[in-house]
Amino acid sequence: MASLQTLSKTLPGWVFFCCCCCLPLLLTSPLPLKGASTAHHACRLRKINFQQPYIRNRTYTLAKTVHASDKDTDNRLIGQQLFVNIRENNRCYLMKKVVELVVKDVLLTEVKNQYPYVEEVAQFLASLTSELSTCKLSAQKEHIEKNLEQMKNKMEQLGENGKTKAIGELDLLFDYMENACTDVPKKGGNKKKN
Repeated sequence: MASLQTLSKTLPGWVFFCCCCCLPLLLTSPLPLKGASTAHHACRLRKINFQQPYIRNRTYTLAKTVHASDKDTDNRLIGQQLFVNIRENNRCYLMKKVVELVVKDVLLTEVKNQYPYVEEVAQFLASLTSELSTCKLSAQKEHIEKNLEQMKNKMEQLGENGKTKAIGELDLLFDYMENACTDVPKKGGNKKKN
């Protein structure tokens, strides 16, 4: 009977301890995605990043405004060609690199003073790549570098119109980044898309 009284006196203390200390730790600790390794987990963004109407509107408005002045309909910088020979589990890393390139080589150049919303969109995209700072490549480095180099070369060949085209395709970049970094890749995702 004495042990039952001792247990009843200490039980509320343990319940309080578990509810106040342990439960919040369990609820806030990140859990790996089902079927994903922890290294791959770093290549994920929260869907909510892309569901902010304000920044989506700014990005799409900027792209539409600039796209109207792009007369080159034969070339595309942001498209399925970026994903040729790239497995789905490496696409977020690829998109991170594309976004870094567009922010550094396009949005943070002299064009930031030519169009509305450029700085806001650049800050948003930079915040996404910052969230992906621990996103590492699991394989296919040579394919990713080749696809990035092709995009960069095409942009350079187009000269000033290359920057215009990149800004005009920010809506595509936004969508490709969302799809590659928020959806859980399927196992064996080595499909080629053209």
